[in-house]
Amino acid sequence: MGLQYSHLSESERFQIESLTFAGFCDAQIAAILHRHRSTIGRERQRGLWAAFGRYLCEFGTQHYSDGRRRAGLARRKLGQDLTSPAWQHVMQGLRCDFSPQIIAGRFRAFEPIPGAHLKRSVYVSHETIYRAVYGLARSTLKTELISCLWQSRSARRRQQHGRRRFTGLQDITPISLRPAHVLNRLQPGHWEGDLVKGARGKSAIGTLVERTSRQVLLVHLDDCSSGIALAGFKHRLLEVPQALRLSLTYDRGTEMAKHKELAAAVGVKVFFCDAYSPWQRPTNENTNGLVRRYLPKGTDLSELTQEDLRKIETLLNSRPRQVLGYKTSQEIFDALCAHL
Repeated sequence: MGLQYSHLSESERFQIESLTFAGFCDAQIAAILHRHRSTIGRERQRGLWAAFGRYLCEFGTQHYSDGRRRAGLARRKLGQDLTSPAWQHVMQGLRCDFSPQIIAGRFRAFEPIPGAHLKRSVYVSHETIYRAVYGLARSTLKTELISCLWQSRSARRRQQHGRRRFTGLQDITPISLRPAHVLNRLQPGHWEGDLVKGARGKSAIGTLVERTSRQVLLVHLDDCSSGIALAGFKHRLLEVPQALRLSLTYDRGTEMAKHKELAAAVGVKVFFCDAYSPWQRPTNENTNGLVRRYLPKGTDLSELTQEDLRKIETLLNSRPRQVLGYKTSQEIFDALCAHL
């Protein structure tokens, strides 16, 4: 018998019928088919022809098909009734700007889904919520709920990644020399940074995120020059306690040409990712996607003030995160500051 479970096939059911008719017991049939004898016993019960007291493969196959159909219906835990408590919880969460992951996580952590259509309280996954929303019939409600998703598209699709043009920087420290313990996120104070560009690439803001707490800092920039980037990143990082300014991992954008001045002014060690390797800053890449929820592509970022950016910071840092056990970044970061 293999290590991975698989359902009985139609040919196996035919063999069970033939061997049963020949007088073989469950254990003998199981040995021939390389199955557990309990599997054979359950199958013979499901496909029992009561009138003649024997197993028929047609009965077993029909029972299996009916079961799969019922299981498919049971997996639709949100049901068709949009007024049910389950749907009301989901719609309320989406309208509060929570992602399906957060909604599903809070269901599991605090409040299992009730409902008359369910035999007992159960949970849903984020995939169930996505499929339920996109599976709704065309209506204004469906349009509204899709627009509440962080990456609202008319249909689900695979994410595609572009490449960033390589630019040479002088005297950089590559990420390969970054201490290995930074990767496990156990020590706070290690940051990742990048720029989010505005309309036609003529405006930008800086993004900084702490790897342990996922705390986000947004930096107002007048342009993408290295001098402006140095002043902006320096100003925001100096607001952080010194014990939480250990390293900064950045890509190879020209705005970080004055990385030595930044390192000296702030007291951080600056590491640079390999060319075309955004996955080496995974926390920052995810954060940039969240920022785009509030500042979609094509936005003129030059019109924003630092106060505007702080409001977006507050929204991001007060958002429950699955990776943090559904605590917020601000709660984790405040605890780190208090401890230090």
